[in-house]
Amino acid sequence: MLLTALTIAFLVFSACSDEDKGSSAGETSTSTKSSSSDSKYDSLKGEVRIDGSSTVFPISEAVAEEFSKVSRVRVNVAFSGTGGGFEKFCRGETHISDASRAMKDKEVVACAEKGINDVIELEVAIDALTVMINPENTWAQCMTVKELNYAFHAGGAKKWSDIRSDWPNKDIVAFYPGVDSGTFDYFNETIIEEFEKEKEHTHRADGTPSEDDNVLALGIASDPYAIGYFGFAYYVGAGSELTAVQIDNGDGCIEPTFENAISGTYTPLSRPLYIYTRASLLDNPAVYGFLEYYLNNLGELVPDVGYITMPKDREAIMISRLTERIVTHGSE
Repeated sequence: MLLTALTIAFLVFSACSDEDKGSSAGETSTSTKSSSSDSKYDSLKGEVRIDGSSTVFPISEAVAEEFSKVSRVRVNVAFSGTGGGFEKFCRGETHISDASRAMKDKEVVACAEKGINDVIELEVAIDALTVMINPENTWAQCMTVKELNYAFHAGGAKKWSDIRSDWPNKDIVAFYPGVDSGTFDYFNETIIEEFEKEKEHTHRADGTPSEDDNVLALGIASDPYAIGYFGFAYYVGAGSELTAVQIDNGDGCIEPTFENAISGTYTPLSRPLYIYTRASLLDNPAVYGFLEYYLNNLGELVPDVGYITMPKDREAIMISRLTERIVTHGSE
């Protein structure tokens, strides 16, 4: 039952090609299209290409599926990790880049070197990055930030008993996103590097990395001594097959929930999620129409896939960035 349930989740979250993880929506049958003939998007056609974060992938995929019902635009959604997505975006291969962290200065420079100086950053949701353990793990249901640092930094804890002496004398089996993942970057900066700067810690490399969060979920579910981390939506998808670790950042054990993420009490692992586009691409009606639809339907689709909606005033700022074509990285 365990692997069956997670396999179902895997199939739901992943529609993948052999070369690149992703899915497409748009060329659906007439029966699945919106019956409304006066839809403002009904006349739109063409293609929109999206790549990047596996964490943001479920949101973009859900939007693409719904957009296919009201337009004739084919939307291809893939995930190669935040870093990999930015590489494609800066080469001009995609219209939209999903990201689970903000664009780095070096990525802004890489885009500029290719003549891309009109990048627009749009926040679309809030994530509670979730540390997961196997349900048979009854000892590590709450961990301090220091303990997380020790569990995941290179040269740190090898066995659970290295963290606390009364924990099992068994090897820690670590699962984590690949280095191109924005989730990896965020965890590495927040838990590994930022927590104890003077010790110059780096992330452990002796576990199992994957850009596919479903692979991480299956791995953790198969080993009682496993621990890993990924986006909140994948924990929601896994349900009772995994246990979320509560985080103690000095104010007691706080669990990753919608309420704790939006209130800011789940620290330091709450974070915004992004999509990126270019001002010049908004001249393409298919791209603009898709992004307008995306931002106008966040309130419904974001919670549907397991993430936290932004405050309405923040959503309004993002809509203004789109409609006014406000460049946030580079200059036109």
